[in-house]
Amino acid sequence: MNLKRFLQFLSLCLLFLTESSVAVYAQALSEAQTNGSRFNSIRTAVPFLLITPDARIGGMGEAGVAVAPDANALSINPSKIAFLEQQSGFSLSYSPWLKNIASDINLGYLSGFYKIDANSTIGSSLRYFSLGKIQLTDVNQQDLGTFSPSELAVDLTYARRFGDSFSLGTALRYIHSNIATNQFSVGQQNRAGQSLAVDVSAYFKKQTYWLGHDAILSAGMNISNIGTKMSYSDAGEEYFLPTNLKIGGAGTFILDDENEITVALDFNKLLVPTQPIYNTDGTIQSGKDPNRSVPSGIFGSFTDAPGGASEELKEINIASGLEYWYNKKFALRAGYFYENPKKGDRRYFTMGTGVKYEAMELNFSYLLANSQNSPLANTLRFSLIFNIGSASN
Repeated sequence: MNLKRFLQFLSLCLLFLTESSVAVYAQALSEAQTNGSRFNSIRTAVPFLLITPDARIGGMGEAGVAVAPDANALSINPSKIAFLEQQSGFSLSYSPWLKNIASDINLGYLSGFYKIDANSTIGSSLRYFSLGKIQLTDVNQQDLGTFSPSELAVDLTYARRFGDSFSLGTALRYIHSNIATNQFSVGQQNRAGQSLAVDVSAYFKKQTYWLGHDAILSAGMNISNIGTKMSYSDAGEEYFLPTNLKIGGAGTFILDDENEITVALDFNKLLVPTQPIYNTDGTIQSGKDPNRSVPSGIFGSFTDAPGGASEELKEINIASGLEYWYNKKFALRAGYFYENPKKGDRRYFTMGTGVKYEAMELNFSYLLANSQNSPLANTLRFSLIFNIGSASN
């Protein structure tokens, strides 16, 4: 692969992909530039931040912003850790990613928490995305060695509980994206991208009696990756972070002393500009100019789609999931994720299981999709949680 093709590969597959099909996105990017576009995916940097590392939530179709918290809650709704019953704990998660494209892409996640007092909890996490190895050659097919692109994010989290039902949380995030370095340059100096971002989240739960059973009803919200744009060169284009609004609800029904079931439903929307439809001369035919500030991009993301309100609705992804626990020791999970075909076309079922033994919990999930249409097919996730001590609430 020569240098020019290498950078084109990075731009297409790493900067703009949001876990969607490579073929679908490539078509989207080309057709969105001319009249009569069918596809119009949203472009962001560091889309690995949208990947759910937690195997428990992965088994529930990615629905989890409002489900009961555990040590992996920092990855989907930081405010939930204020309601953890343990004094401290940590989790390890791992997933081979995009196995249908390459065998050496993987995501690792490490998180931990500590309760300062009955109402305040702090946490931290590290997310590392390895894109494997790429063999490089120049235009004369001379070997330039290998390059191992990778991305990471480090979080610091604080969550506070207000009473027995409500909590707020925030996370500060440092992002480093090493997909282009100084030694691989064409006409300009390339470098690793860096950015800072924050999450703002909330969680509410209420114990009640509903549908003939004791129940816990909950709701959650997380606006993640609110931060500065990212660039991979000193004078190059700047890309929005994948700022994402996730809201959802869940209901846990306690059937008896040994059986309980949780139903969860989440809605997600990227709060970044939608690409407009361009005329052949480069002027905008429909939609709005995507080159604007971060606040304008966030607030304008609800009204900037070229197709109007109907296209805005197509940008909302739906995640639904079920979780069954037997004797608080063994869990079965299932879920379904839906993304509109014109916005990436991620549509798949998930399934998973979990086992608790004293202070340890092991979770596993599997993604069911058509391997001919989705690079996410057969994705596996593994999570291991360790809880330490009991909090004095």
